[in-house]
Amino acid sequence: MRNRKNCRWQWMALVTGLWLVVLMAAPFHVAPAQSGHPLLGGPRGAVRASTGAPLEGIMVQFVSEKSAVRTTVYSNEDGRFEFPKMDAGLYTLRIARPLEFKPYRKDSLQIDGATQLEEIVLERITDSEFLPPTPEIAEQLTGTEWMMNIPGTGEEKKTLTNNCGTGGCHTWRQLFNDRFDEAGWKALLNRMMRTGPIGAAANMSGGFSRGGTPYEFELLGKFLARVRGPGAKDSPFKVLPRARGAATRVIITEYELPHLRLFPHDAWGDSEGYLWYSSHRAPYIGKLDPRTGKVTEYRVPGTPGAHPGTHWIRWDDKRKVIWLTQNWAHQIIKFDPRTEQFAITRLPNLDVPLNRPMGGNWGLHPDGSLWATKWGGGQGAVLKVDPETGKFLKEYPLQKIHDTYGSAVSADGKFWCGGGSPEDAVACVNIETDEVIEMETSPGAIPARGAFDLENNSWWGGRGGSLIKADPKKRRITEYLPPTSYLAFYEAAADNNGEIWAGELHGGRFVRFNPRTERWIEYVMPTPDVRNRKTWIDHSTKPVTVWYVDHDGRLVRIQPLE
Repeated sequence: MRNRKNCRWQWMALVTGLWLVVLMAAPFHVAPAQSGHPLLGGPRGAVRASTGAPLEGIMVQFVSEKSAVRTTVYSNEDGRFEFPKMDAGLYTLRIARPLEFKPYRKDSLQIDGATQLEEIVLERITDSEFLPPTPEIAEQLTGTEWMMNIPGTGEEKKTLTNNCGTGGCHTWRQLFNDRFDEAGWKALLNRMMRTGPIGAAANMSGGFSRGGTPYEFELLGKFLARVRGPGAKDSPFKVLPRARGAATRVIITEYELPHLRLFPHDAWGDSEGYLWYSSHRAPYIGKLDPRTGKVTEYRVPGTPGAHPGTHWIRWDDKRKVIWLTQNWAHQIIKFDPRTEQFAITRLPNLDVPLNRPMGGNWGLHPDGSLWATKWGGGQGAVLKVDPETGKFLKEYPLQKIHDTYGSAVSADGKFWCGGGSPEDAVACVNIETDEVIEMETSPGAIPARGAFDLENNSWWGGRGGSLIKADPKKRRITEYLPPTSYLAFYEAAADNNGEIWAGELHGGRFVRFNPRTERWIEYVMPTPDVRNRKTWIDHSTKPVTVWYVDHDGRLVRIQPLE
């Protein structure tokens, strides 16, 4: 009996060994992705280097020839990618920001359903880790990558970031493409550092309107003349790594808005699935239908002598109307989408003339009131305002902070907080007790715009490059620095899962931060600039869908796959 058992086991071992030989001899093959994720199910394929190695983090993009909507997905560790289900039609297939690889593009591809795409093979430009400083490569660099490659001291670069990059009004690429001598750079700096806000270019302040100092003015003039003088040449570029792991599990969709120089400022979703946006420098608001890509615009009534343009926009689900502010004309406007009529509420000028900013950002309270800090009028104060009449319903004097840029009300209506940009502080009001709370951040943090999480912590994008949590209950400020340097945040938004979302100005990335684990996911964006002014989070989907309005003229949807 023992001998028969031994024979049986020897036979099984022989069969197993033969199967192993066959498997080892067979060519290696990775099965196509079959994720089953509800957001996927469209065209799929793979991308590899000319050496045969699979490439992770490559941004594969379809551009619809019908609507110009751009959809970008990312290759995984096996080099494979999969698009969402897409309307049948013709598309351009390309690699967004190929950087170290030669460009790849296929025009007029017919797509219908889960099309299996031809394998994409990319050829490197150079075998070096440093890329040649050609105009084609330079145009793909993020602001962070520009700052990494520009010679200079830490003080020089941080001073430039603080004075010229915190608002995201222009890109580093725009700045570093210029070549001036010291006198030329100082003429430009004088204009930029002493001019009042956009829309009031003729208003030159006596000092430095954006918080600069004479020392910083001199330092920047000499620094820029040295590194971007008439004869300055670029050295080979070092770039940031491509997306890896969790950062590749996302779909990015970009919708171009219909006007050049529209400069959209805010965006917010309504209960019908439309995304509404405001224009900072043009007399329009509009709505995007993400289902079709169609944009409908409405012309906002102007004010004689006042710069056109709107700032803050918010959907009021209780009244079923849109609220927006005309920052330069000092007005609150209500727009009814059903009647397409505007109703204007004029606010008091106080001591602020037309074309100077007035309470651009507001918080909408559950009771229908609007909240912001007082514009002009001497001492700083927080105001509760009736949007239908413009009447000040309540005023909370501030002791240390003159005013705030951002303004937010908690979902339960118990707290208001405001980011103290350009001051390094956050002001809060406990609405139940009428207590005013003022908390200082670290120097240079400069909290700008933000929102509350469900625990009534307010979160702020720090213009100095950090995410800032202000807890009005504990009177505590906590600051978190992202993995990427040389950037600024304009605002921050909290989802109902406790994660914080914010665009990295100059970093070309959109962050997803979990405060409980302090895990950062940086989604690399298809364009090198993320000029994010406002983020709106759609909690009706799982995972959440994140939208942001880009100052360059587009609405961007971020759909994480986990």
